[in-house]
Amino acid sequence: MEKAFTPKIIARIRTDFPAKFGIPRQSGLVPSLEGRIVFEPEYRNPDALRGIEGYSHLWLIWLFSEAMLDKWSPTVRPPRLGGNERMGVFATRSPFRPNPIGLSCVKLERIERTEDGDTLLVSGADLMDGTPILDIKPYLAYADAIPDARGGFTDTAARRYLKVVMPDALPDGLSGEKASALRGVLSEDPRPRYQSDPDRVYGFVFSGYEVKFSVSDGVLTVKDITKV
Repeated sequence: MEKAFTPKIIARIRTDFPAKFGIPRQSGLVPSLEGRIVFEPEYRNPDALRGIEGYSHLWLIWLFSEAMLDKWSPTVRPPRLGGNERMGVFATRSPFRPNPIGLSCVKLERIERTEDGDTLLVSGADLMDGTPILDIKPYLAYADAIPDARGGFTDTAARRYLKVVMPDALPDGLSGEKASALRGVLSEDPRPRYQSDPDRVYGFVFSGYEVKFSVSDGVLTVKDITKV
C-alpha cells in the first residue's frame, strides 16, 4: 500500500516580479535577473548547504502556486506556438498540469548570511516573487547536459527578440544591473504570443516600478516608468 505523501515547502524565492506577467518563459533566458532563496525556519540549517558552493548551477523544483486547478486538461496551448495550436500537456512545460510543479535551472552566484539564515543568491530565474520551493538539487554537467538532445516543436518555433527603446534617464532603482535585467525581459517580448496590436499599451511591475510599453514592427518602446 502506497504511503500518502505531502510535499514540504523548504524555501521561497524573492524576485522582482510580484505578478506573472513579464516573467521570462523559461529560466536562463535573462541571465542578469537575480533572485534570493530564503529557507523556511525548519530548514535554516547551514549543514544542509554544506558543499553547495562547489556547484555553479542548481535545479529548483517548485510549485506553480498561482496555477493550481481542480481539473487538468490533456492538451494545452503553448505560447511558443502563438497560443493557436494544442499540444499534449506532457510535451510542454505548461503550468496547468495534474501536479503543478515547475523545474528551473539557475546559476548560483553566492551564499549570503542574513537575518533569515543562509540564503542563496541566484541568477537567471523565471519565478514570481514568493514562489514556494520544494527542493534544490545540483546541476551536473556530465549528466544533465545532452548536446544532441532534440527539442520537439521548440526546435522549429523560432524565438522572437524585440529591439528595446528605453528612456535615457531611468529611476535610481532601475540603474545598473536592474536596467540590464529589465532590458533583457523586454527584449524577450512579454506579451501573449497571440496579441500584436501596435496601439495597445501593456504594463507590468518590475522591482517596484510599473513599466508600460507598446510594440510595433519589432520595436518595443517603453512609454512610462512609475514607482508603485
